[in-house]
Amino acid sequence: MGGSGDDKFVSAVELPQRKVDVAGFLLARVPVTEADWARYPGASAPDHFRNSRLPLVRVGWHEANAYTTWLSDTIKMSCRLPTEAEWEYACRAGSEAIFPFGEDISPKLANYLYDESGLRIGIGRRAPVASYPPNAFGLHDMTGNTSEWTADPWVPLRDRPPGAAMPDPDKRTIRGGAWDHLPRLLRSSWRDWAPADALYDNLGFRVAADLPAQ
Repeated sequence: MGGSGDDKFVSAVELPQRKVDVAGFLLARVPVTEADWARYPGASAPDHFRNSRLPLVRVGWHEANAYTTWLSDTIKMSCRLPTEAEWEYACRAGSEAIFPFGEDISPKLANYLYDESGLRIGIGRRAPVASYPPNAFGLHDMTGNTSEWTADPWVPLRDRPPGAAMPDPDKRTIRGGAWDHLPRLLRSSWRDWAPADALYDNLGFRVAADLPAQ
């Protein structure tokens, strides 16, 4: 987990790279869509959402958690947002490369807007979920299309020194690049934060769940 020293775009907030243990969990193959959201009683969903396979955006962290609580009751599973460690594990899908698909990425593999020189090469909007190939775990849109909320508060450095201030609960970690990003923000180790009440046009979420008791 974390950035590699061989990655010229790695930043301090992605370091140090380290091994982590991740317990078994379930993760949705695609982000929550507008059509999914339209079925949620707590949502304000226009009619045009009902058949939309576009990934949901403009949803805050607290709203995303409320959705997972409702979904837990609806499908009788323990649903939640993924932790940051779970998210990166799922994104990498066993790969230690810079991107889930290797050391390079192209508009055929993910939805992003610019190349590193600033030349526009993407479609410039959200694409329906699963429009791009899945990673080795069968998960679509882990990088590109929309960024995703995680369960964790933002911590700038993974190894917080003793005595450091506690994480700010109003800052929540987001992962995965989006449709309007540069390739460097689609790297598996890229991480950033957003205010918990942020309603961005490139930020949604994906549902995780605990494994059922055997």
